[in-house]
Amino acid sequence: MTSILSGAEGTRRAKLISFIRADHRYVLLGTSAIAALGMVLSSQPRPALSFLAGAYTLEVAMYYLLVAWVALSVVALVFKLAAWKTYVRVSPFTRPAVARALRYGSYVVCAITALLAVDRIGCGLASAWAVATTAQSRPTSTLESMLFMLYNSRAIFFSGFKTTVALAVFGTVIAFFLALLLVFLRMQVIDRSDNDFVRFWKVVGSGFARVYSTVVRGTPMMVQAMIIFFGVFGLFKMTNLTTTQINAIWSTFTAGLVTIVLNSTAYMMEVLRGGIESVDAGQTEAARSLGLSQWEAMRTVVFPQGVKFAIPGLSNELVINIKDSSVLSVIGTFDLMFATTTVGGIYYAKFEAALVTSVIYLCLTMFASWLLGRLANRLNVKSVKLGSTSNQPVNVEER
Repeated sequence: MTSILSGAEGTRRAKLISFIRADHRYVLLGTSAIAALGMVLSSQPRPALSFLAGAYTLEVAMYYLLVAWVALSVVALVFKLAAWKTYVRVSPFTRPAVARALRYGSYVVCAITALLAVDRIGCGLASAWAVATTAQSRPTSTLESMLFMLYNSRAIFFSGFKTTVALAVFGTVIAFFLALLLVFLRMQVIDRSDNDFVRFWKVVGSGFARVYSTVVRGTPMMVQAMIIFFGVFGLFKMTNLTTTQINAIWSTFTAGLVTIVLNSTAYMMEVLRGGIESVDAGQTEAARSLGLSQWEAMRTVVFPQGVKFAIPGLSNELVINIKDSSVLSVIGTFDLMFATTTVGGIYYAKFEAALVTSVIYLCLTMFASWLLGRLANRLNVKSVKLGSTSNQPVNVEER
């Protein structure tokens, strides 16, 4: 029994040693890049609020520790090139004690680089913010100029931010329910028990859904927005209403919301179709064999599973709408893009205004992606690409 345990322990130790020997190369390779980044950060000028400003000696010591680590990585690389096949056996870096020391050293390198990043980047942002919030005119530095515009035009940016979020969220939710209706029409199949009236409306409904999907997905949202806004506005002009009254009824926000709803409905319909078609056909046949009608089988058996499979693609439409809503500024919708144009025109600095807006969009889409990823995990579905621009079925697999 003792020999068996000792043999198992020896095997475990051998595997551990083999892992340490193989893994140290990746430790040196990865952390040498981190050390180089730390050296670059250390070479940057200290910001006004730097907490390392009074610790010059400490920073010099950290800098040379990073240099030593990069030099050590170069030496290890030379050993590897010189003894490519016998490296694990002859190199001093593969010894367990040395490999363990290298791992601990990598932690030190990461800590030093993190400290320098906080000092140069974090404190640099804080210093730039302090300058931007107290400046009387726009600073010349790009970062300070961006923060100055963000701070002094925060009301404009916030108004555009609220509009963008409202358009994306409400547009996606409304489009989901319309897509449920259209996908039901899209997948109608003539049943033997259907009379001529039902057969006619099934053919019409399915044809309408196909044509709608083809037209909407085949034209840009910007063009759709212009057609919807100016087309409906022209219809109102045929009445006795004044332009002010028409704008009160048919605002740019309403037109933008309608555009997003109609556009997203077409894409979400195809996503739902893909999810529904991924459900095993045998389940539909089993439901029909139990006496359920085509509508009852779809509603109680196929639809619930298909919607679950399509959730990742449906939720991804929210992220798409957050970004694509920027084209609605062409009809005057006061979203983030319109706010960017406004602020850029005020300060004659469209480049800096665009950088501010890009950061806002990035943070917004990253938060939405994280939130929707949590939803997908909670519903136990895999985040896979759904939807198609063709009429081919879309395969969706459950985790």
